Amino acid sequence: MATPSAPAIYARISLDTEGDGKGVQRQLEDCRKLIADRGWPEGTEYVDNDISAYSGKLRPEYERMLADIESGDVDAVVCYNLDRLTRQPKEFERFNDAVRAAGISNVVFVTGGMDLGTDDGLLIGRIYAAVAAQESATKSRRQRRKNDERAAAGLPHGPTRAFGYDHGNIDVLPDEAAVIVQCVDRFLAGESMPSLVRWLQESGIRTSRGGPWKSTSLRGILTSARIAGLRVHRGEIVGRGVWAPIITPEVRDKVLAEAERRQVSGRRANRSYLLSGLLRCALCDCTLYSARRTATRRYVCQSGPDHGGCGKISIVADPAERLLSAAVLFRLDTGELAERLEKRAAQHKSLSGLREAVVADREQLEELAEAYADRKLKMTEWLTARKRIEARLSANDRRLQRAATNGQLAGLAGHGATLRPQWQTFNLARQTAIVKTVLDHAVISPGKLGATSLDPNRVLPVWRV
Repeated sequence: MATPSAPAIYARISLDTEGDGKGVQRQLEDCRKLIADRGWPEGTEYVDNDISAYSGKLRPEYERMLADIESGDVDAVVCYNLDRLTRQPKEFERFNDAVRAAGISNVVFVTGGMDLGTDDGLLIGRIYAAVAAQESATKSRRQRRKNDERAAAGLPHGPTRAFGYDHGNIDVLPDEAAVIVQCVDRFLAGESMPSLVRWLQESGIRTSRGGPWKSTSLRGILTSARIAGLRVHRGEIVGRGVWAPIITPEVRDKVLAEAERRQVSGRRANRSYLLSGLLRCALCDCTLYSARRTATRRYVCQSGPDHGGCGKISIVADPAERLLSAAVLFRLDTGELAERLEKRAAQHKSLSGLREAVVADREQLEELAEAYADRKLKMTEWLTARKRIEARLSANDRRLQRAATNGQLAGLAGHGATLRPQWQTFNLARQTAIVKTVLDHAVISPGKLGATSLDPNRVLPVWRV
């Protein structure tokens, strides 16, 4: 056989429990030694870490290697063992077809004593692939049974450490748990996931694996059943876990309701003015828009076809923002707010029931559409049923949103005095979230000509509760 000039090294491990890549690193070292012992040049390395070869999941580096084989950029393949390359007979045949078509005769393994460039080696390879597939299937069955038993006992799932818990996923880590609680409180107060992620990054807080946060990973933690002490198995809550909860199931219901509300409304938190969208003109009831005139920030009632306002009201932004921020913080500590929240809480005893009703209605709408598409329903029947379901869905959505708003306010009520000295240190997203939770809008009346300071009587707040 000719000495290859462009060998490829492939390494893979199914589960990297430590997240440090040491498993594939050991494979690479042994493959490099084999190449050096044969006098071959250094090979291009393709590594799929923490990806199963039996599950059918896409292996990006494996696919890249096959593409390089087909394009002629690779003329030999080195792997630690055949089961690192594949654990499926059909995938083995696909690989074999690719190397045969490319004319590659050097396919060697560190262990196993097999060279797929020979007929005997190919036969052994096929046998090994079939055996590996059977072993994986048997292991998968045993693992499923073990997972069922662990779920029934309320034991944690998986070896990966969850943020907020130690490596056994049983005992709570107080510092990380405090971060989760703060993120939950701020999310329920209306702060966006991107804003919370920025705070985590600026605070130097890392994930359980030591990496940077993303909105998706933070959302996954805040909405997870795990932090509420609940055990999930195959997508469903099956009971209490043996670990200590960080938040209560009731608080988690509020988080889920708020996440659902934002998803439905398409809410965004990109703002440059604290009170954008929250101020209305006393003369025409149109929304005031943020505008900068020379060096002064203002909120302005804008006329014209795009805005439809009267154009007669404007207010300087800074004093208006200071006034309404102070009013919001004062409002949080009033007995009136606490009493109204208590009355509303009695009307929303079960957020989970509301959420289940919304999900059921949406599923029923999908089933209804399929029935009409299959001509099992007439147009009049479909329209009648859809109208009733959509009306029920709309009503439940509104109840869910009101309940979520109550949860946000409950988390803030009584904390105005605590928030006041910290207010200027909060980023704009967090300030806006708190203000919007308490304030529905404020009506701005005309000012006096020549006034040099804000008359508080010009600003009439309309509270959410």
